[in-house]
Amino acid sequence: MVMPASDSRPERVNLPTPIARYAGLRARLPGAGLPWLAKLRDEAARSFADQGFPTRRMEAWRYTDLRRLADTTFAEPLSAVDEAPPASVGRLGSSTVVLVDGKSRADLSALGKLPAGMRVRGLAAALAEDGDRLAPLLGGLTRAAGQPLAALNTALMEDGIVVHLGPGVRYEGRLHLAAMGSFAGGRPVAFHPRVLVVLESGAELSLVETCAGADKAAYFDNPVTEVFLGNGARLSHVRLQDTPATATQIATTYVRVAEGAFYDSFVLALGAGLARNEIHVNLAGARASCHLNGAQLLDGTRHADTTTVITHAAPNCASRQTYKSVLAGKSRAVFQGHIHVHRVAQKTDGYQMNQALLLSAEAEMDSKPQLEIYADDVKCSHGATVGELDETQLFYLRSRGIPAHDARSLLVQAFLGDALDHVADPFLREHLGEATAAWWNRVNDATGAAA
Repeated sequence: MVMPASDSRPERVNLPTPIARYAGLRARLPGAGLPWLAKLRDEAARSFADQGFPTRRMEAWRYTDLRRLADTTFAEPLSAVDEAPPASVGRLGSSTVVLVDGKSRADLSALGKLPAGMRVRGLAAALAEDGDRLAPLLGGLTRAAGQPLAALNTALMEDGIVVHLGPGVRYEGRLHLAAMGSFAGGRPVAFHPRVLVVLESGAELSLVETCAGADKAAYFDNPVTEVFLGNGARLSHVRLQDTPATATQIATTYVRVAEGAFYDSFVLALGAGLARNEIHVNLAGARASCHLNGAQLLDGTRHADTTTVITHAAPNCASRQTYKSVLAGKSRAVFQGHIHVHRVAQKTDGYQMNQALLLSAEAEMDSKPQLEIYADDVKCSHGATVGELDETQLFYLRSRGIPAHDARSLLVQAFLGDALDHVADPFLREHLGEATAAWWNRVNDATGAAA
């Protein structure tokens, strides 16, 4: 584990810009006529004003520096976006919903026929149609205090997606959410989409998210996702983040898992100059469970941060986490995993593993596992490994006549293959495998044997 290098520059934040932006847009944001939403937005804006952008003085942000983001002036939301999508959608599901610069694009989406009891629509449209029904849900899981970027999203969320499955509804296909950032005339833009997913008792859904952007587009994508899983509901949530190196993405997900429900997450992070994937899961009902898995593949000077917080708040719950990182060049990866077991959460079963493969002497991995246990009948463990390619394995492959370039490829692909094994859907597993292979081929071809 490598500690961050010292940095004597003062940490500054750029508070006036987002707060002034909110003041100017407040009356024009979707749902402005809903008193409950106006109050929610105002409270979030005040919270962000009090906290500012996170700095490395905050323990949760110790390894991730947002000064470049805080010092950038972004164009307002509600600005026009490109008429054409910045990249091909590449539909991965039976139904596809498209967001461009955080805005729902019905003209690019293709929902097809949804089963009775399932509804998918844009957030702005949902607020206009029956906004009061969203009052108990929207903002029901986010925390403004201690979560300034979630607060900023709540204040400035302009659009997004609302997905609702009624009791016992099972969607047999995949719902694909394709989020894309445009070039926006070359100016930096910021957008704050909100995704709300509600699965009532016994409902089941496979949700696939892809995040892409126009080449060299400089934008700040600050999505927040809230997921409510009713008793016995099951959600498979796969996310592929492959945005340009000029983009910044801070994605925060909140999940409440009721009795007997299951949340299964896999995140593959390939892109962005700076990316953070933060997941908060509350196992709120007895026998609830979650699997959080993923991989970070970085090269150049890219920085990726995976931060997870799993709260065991009920008895007989189980959680599993496995994250892997492959780092080339001067890239840096962070893993912070926190398991919190309440006193009432007897018979908890929690497991956490983080593994990293360094392909360069200049790459850096920071790992901080944390267990906070207040119950006395639990089974919890964690582990972390950071290493290089095994020279013995390389020698064995070379001695069998395999060239060094191919031997390295075999070992890296095997390391990543273990991570992809956690994806249950064969189609998605193959698609993610192709994405990892393309990344590795690009890195290996660019750096050769000294990658």
